[in-house]
Amino acid sequence: MNKRTFVAAASAAACSLPVTAHATNGDQMMALSAAQAAMGGATVAQARDALAVMVNPAGIADLGMKEVRMDLGFGLLNPPREVNGQESDSNWYMMPSGAVAFNVNDRLFLGMGMGGIAGMGVNVADAMAAAGNQPVVTTKQVLRFTPAAAFKVTDALTLGASLNLVNQSLAMSLPGGGGNYVALPQNQQFGLGATVGATYKISPRWQAGLVYTTKTDVARMEYNTPSGRTSFDMDMPASLALGLSFKPMPGLQVEFDVKRYAFADVMKRIPVTNPPPGFPATLNFGWKDQTVYALGVKKDLGNKMAVSVGYNYGKSPFGAESVNMNLGSTAIVENHLSVGLTRKFSDKVSGTFAYTHAFSNELTSSVAPYNKIEIHQNQYNFNVSYQF
Repeated sequence: MNKRTFVAAASAAACSLPVTAHATNGDQMMALSAAQAAMGGATVAQARDALAVMVNPAGIADLGMKEVRMDLGFGLLNPPREVNGQESDSNWYMMPSGAVAFNVNDRLFLGMGMGGIAGMGVNVADAMAAAGNQPVVTTKQVLRFTPAAAFKVTDALTLGASLNLVNQSLAMSLPGGGGNYVALPQNQQFGLGATVGATYKISPRWQAGLVYTTKTDVARMEYNTPSGRTSFDMDMPASLALGLSFKPMPGLQVEFDVKRYAFADVMKRIPVTNPPPGFPATLNFGWKDQTVYALGVKKDLGNKMAVSVGYNYGKSPFGAESVNMNLGSTAIVENHLSVGLTRKFSDKVSGTFAYTHAFSNELTSSVAPYNKIEIHQNQYNFNVSYQF
């Protein structure tokens, strides 16, 4: 295998993230629950459930519980993807998530949540057009635990903050230069970041939300190889989001969010310390910052039912010029369409189901070798809520 082809495979594999995440913007989850997914991820201004602690912690003050709200659920992700026409195996993945929020008093609210916040990956038997098989098999997953607090400064303004504790796991096996086959075993590292957010009631019909999440500093991924210890940084990007919610009439709510991910800071160029034979000294992924737009509409159907529709768009964080460095990345989905149904079973218990489809997108390298990647996604989410 020539050097150009190998570097493409190696860089792609290192960038491949686990498919334990939801429908994605880049490698970040579009939503963390059925209620959030049903709105296309538009949840910055108006909280949908207790999992707001992981989106905008200020939102937990708007959940309306007298004492406690709990949200538990799971999702199923089906992300068929191809590299040069070769299908990746393992196309079904389960994604659990959950959170709880407490009404301490009229001003103070506490909460905590846990779930996967990022991930994708591939399991391709023969990724490149060369003699023999060149499998690329990678998994990466990022799990976050978030304790949070919100404080009502006034009846209109609420401030919130959370601590983001992250566990990141990454493994890769891929063809290397000079006939080598590089296998970096599963490794896990912890990371730390924070989120600060606010909501502001402009009027009875309008509410705004603003949230900033710092870069999550993850400890260097370290692997023991025959040539010594190999290591590199793979942090989680900072993000800034603004949301605006509007209630044109009773029982109808519309929200529009804009979010910016600082991918260039963490996924553009990653130096590798002591790379094993055949592994590149620098992972030049070439990712750029990404702007995401989300629009959601929720309509009540009587006292016990509600239906939601959402749309989410984020341009791929890398272009055709970087395809060869991202063969294992499924980060190119751009358009998402969601629909959801919420049913109130009693005064305390309700359930939400959501379906999200990420439309097929493909990219072909603009430079030789002209590799092509393609993906679409189907996601099914179900959550049960208990509030009193």
